[in-house]
Formats: sequence, structure tokens, C-alpha cells
Amino acid sequence: MAGYKETPRQKMIAMLYLVLTALLALNVSKQIIDAFVTVNESIESTNQNFATKVNEVYSKFEMQYQLNEAKVGPFWEKAKQAQKISLQLRQYVDSIKYIVIQKTDRYETLEEAKKVALRDVQRKDNFDVPTSFFIGSSETTKSAEGYKLQKRIEDFKMQLLALLPQEKIDLIKIGLDTKGPFHNRDGKPEDWARHNFYHTILAADVTILNRINADIYNAEYDVVSFLYGSVSAEDFKFDKIAAKVVPKSRYVFIGEEYQAEVFVAAYDTKQNPDVRYVLGVDSITDNMAKNAVPVEGKDGLVRIKFPASAEGLKKYAGVINVKSPSGIPMTFHFHDEYIVAKPTLVISPTKMNVFYVGVDNPVSIQVPGGAERTEPTISAGKIRREGLNWVVYDLPQGRKDAVITVNAVYGGKSKNMGSQTFRLKRVPDPIAYIARVHEGFISKSLLVAGGAIIPEMPAGFDFDLRFTVISFSFVSDIPGDVVTIQAQGNRLTQEMISLINQAKKNKRIWMEDIVVRGPDGERNIASINLKIN
Repeated sequence: MAGYKETPRQKMIAMLYLVLTALLALNVSKQIIDAFVTVNESIESTNQNFATKVNEVYSKFEMQYQLNEAKVGPFWEKAKQAQKISLQLRQYVDSIKYIVIQKTDRYETLEEAKKVALRDVQRKDNFDVPTSFFIGSSETTKSAEGYKLQKRIEDFKMQLLALLPQEKIDLIKIGLDTKGPFHNRDGKPEDWARHNFYHTILAADVTILNRINADIYNAEYDVVSFLYGSVSAEDFKFDKIAAKVVPKSRYVFIGEEYQAEVFVAAYDTKQNPDVRYVLGVDSITDNMAKNAVPVEGKDGLVRIKFPASAEGLKKYAGVINVKSPSGIPMTFHFHDEYIVAKPTLVISPTKMNVFYVGVDNPVSIQVPGGAERTEPTISAGKIRREGLNWVVYDLPQGRKDAVITVNAVYGGKSKNMGSQTFRLKRVPDPIAYIARVHEGFISKSLLVAGGAIIPEMPAGFDFDLRFTVISFSFVSDIPGDVVTIQAQGNRLTQEMISLINQAKKNKRIWMEDIVVRGPDGERNIASINLKIN
């Protein structure tokens, strides 16, 4: 082909198609018939790829036409003609494909035939109906569909080649050979229609028709690609001709430089454009351009640099003067803006203004200017990434503070953004409850039903933290004398419950020396002070 080369997969499909055709002629098993279905599915997939590839060429062609109608117009009109006649032939091939499926599998409507896949066709091994449809009832019938298809293919080839210059026709190999010579299994000459459709099963007929569509796509691609390549080299083959400004960063810190690349697409790198700019403006006039600052370029590319000496929004505009491929001077305007700012750092705890020892402390770290990466470190403990935020953990006991230092990566380089100090505090004591009561009056039945001391964190402490009661002392004057009973764990003992059941109104009970265990070890917490009501 002149424009399109078959992939190894497409070559394999074509080879397998020929082998299966030969095997079919030998009247082999039904497994071979099913194999035609597999080949047909591969060809259908290839046709979808062909359609995408051809459409891409038309899209590029239309872009060039919009850029330069005068020069591209004649070639674009021929490309649209190629598109039209190719579509007409493919639609015809598809129509007879669905008609022969309808007739062979006896569907009531053509729409039913269009919806069914070849794999699901019941009589795909039938050849009587397809032969009658394509060849006719006698060997001399030339009005059958196979001969109509042959005539349509030959007309298509003539119309397609007519779009090319006479001296270039030999460069394009259209394919779709209908002249032959073709021979039957006995070696006798036969025409194209009989060679392809005489006593050929439906599965093979559908595969042949889809293969013809593939050849149509291929021919269309070659012709349109040739027409596209015939557009003069003087024409721009890009979707847009415009000045481009690509800044390294629009957010620059004091002491650094603003850097950007200014270039024009579609021009040779051997041509160095003349670039001039003026600071503090949104656009540049012809008079301003004469006194603008020139910038020397190299290989068609210009790099501009501005010192970042003061904060604020900075603007600039300029022009690029280049020559077209035909030597005509052309001018393109450009403008851009950027921000100069001091290095800043924002670090804020998401729950409290301190870090607590023994728990995970969520913290938000933000740096300005669209850093590629943020790299925080901490002077005590550890810090890790968790989703969009960070977590400070494993803080040591005995330390009063921890310092977070943040580096941010801009343009592949790490920059120190500053640091911030946080106080370290021990997690507050939990409050001991029994039957949801910490102090005051309680009934004997409720106290016995509660049965256990439950430590809970104070209100307003947002961390999900749990303490476990290790031991406590039960103190009461219920029998008359002050009695102290020791207990392990958090539950009332049977002896404690017995005393509670004997208690009279206004008798006092204390749970003292409550020892709890938390993430930072063991500690004593405040007592429970109760009075029986």
C-alpha cells in the first residue's frame, strides 16, 4: 500500500482467511465453519480500527483546510469525494450482508438480521440460499447480487483513482481485484462472483463481505493519505499557529528568577525568532515594540528571565518576529503574568493547638505556589503521610516541645519553607464513672446493676482514646466502721455488692486509688464519690 502498511495481526487474519476458504472448498468439518466466525470477528475488530485511522486523517485534513482554504481546498474537496464514494460502497456491502443473513436464517425483518451476531446465526453452514442470492438460479445469470457487487467494486476503483493525478495512479495499489484470473477447484476459469460466492456457506460469505469492507477502508486511507501528503510544504500542518509561553513557574519567591520558554510551533528549529518584550503591560503596540527589550534565541526557542525583587503580580507582553516557509515576515504577540511572593509556610494541627504524647496527632501542612512535593521532618517523634494530611506520632515522654521543619520541591529543587514549634502535652486523665455517675446520689439497684468502673475522656477531647482500669479501692462506712476492699480490674466484687445491698440511706461510698492504663502507661485518676439515696 502507498499509505497504509498491514500490521502482523492483519496479515495473520488475511492468511487465516485464505486457509479457511481453501479448507471449506474441501468440505471439512463443522469446526472449520465455526473458525470462520472467529476470523470474521477479528476482521470486524480490524475494520473498527481502520475507521478510527481514516477519521484521524480527515480530522487533520480539515484542520489544514481551516488554516489555509485557498491551497488546501482542492485537495480537501477530493478527500471528501473519496469519503463519500467509500461510505456508499461500504453501506451497500453491509446492506447485502444483512439481506443474505435475513434470507438464510429466515428472519421476518431486516432489523432482526442487523442485531444478530454471526456466531448466533443458526444456519451459518447453509450455502443454498446464499448461492441463489449471489449467483442466481443458473450459471448465466448476471443480475444476481454477486455480479452487482462486482460492478460496484469496479466503479468504486475507477472513481477513487480518478481523484489522483494521472501520473501518480501507479503509486497507489487499490486492491479489490475483480479481474483475476480465478479458477475453480478443477482448475477451470471462473469469474469473480462465482469464485467467491458459488456454493459458499453463509459464515464464509459474511466473512468475505467484511473483508471487502476492510479493503475499502484500506483503499480510502491510501488515497486520502496521498491527497493529504500532496498539500504544499509551504502550508502549516498544525492545528493552531500561535505564540506560546511556557513558564517554569508563575509563583516565584524573592531572591529567585522567573523563567519561561517562548516559542512558535510549526517553524524550523534552524530559524531563530526575534523576540522583544515590555514589562508591566498586557499588550504591546508597534511603537512599543521598537523600544522593547530584545532577547536572543537559539534553535527556534527563546528563554526569558526576570529578577523577582519585589512582591506582587507581574505582567509582561511582547512580540515574536519570524519568517514563513516562503520567506514572508510574520509577527505573533504574546503576554503572560506571574506572582512574586515571600516564602511562606502554613502548619496547623487539625484538632488542637498542641501535640499529645501517646496518640496520633493529625496535622495539616500547606505550602504555596503549587509545590511538586512536600517534605516535613520533626525534631521529636515521627511524622507520616495519611491521605491529604499528615500524622505526628510516637512522641517521647519528658519533652516539652517538638519542631516541624518543611522543605518543598519546586522544579526538582528542594527549598526550606520554614519551621514551627509545638508544645507536647500528656493526654488528660479520663474521668471514672460507674452506672454513668461520677459523684452525688445513686440508688443501690443502679449501682449494683452498673457493676463496673468505666473511664471516659473529658468532654471536648476529640481523640479516639481508651483507658483500662487496672485496680481500685472500695471504701465505705456501711457496716458502721470504715471498710476498705481492694479489687483488681474494674468490676465490683461480691463482697462490695453485699455491703451495697446492706446500705441505708445517705451512706457514703468511695472508689479510690483508681489505677488506669493508657497509651503512655499507667496512672492514678480521680476518685468516685457516691451517696446512697
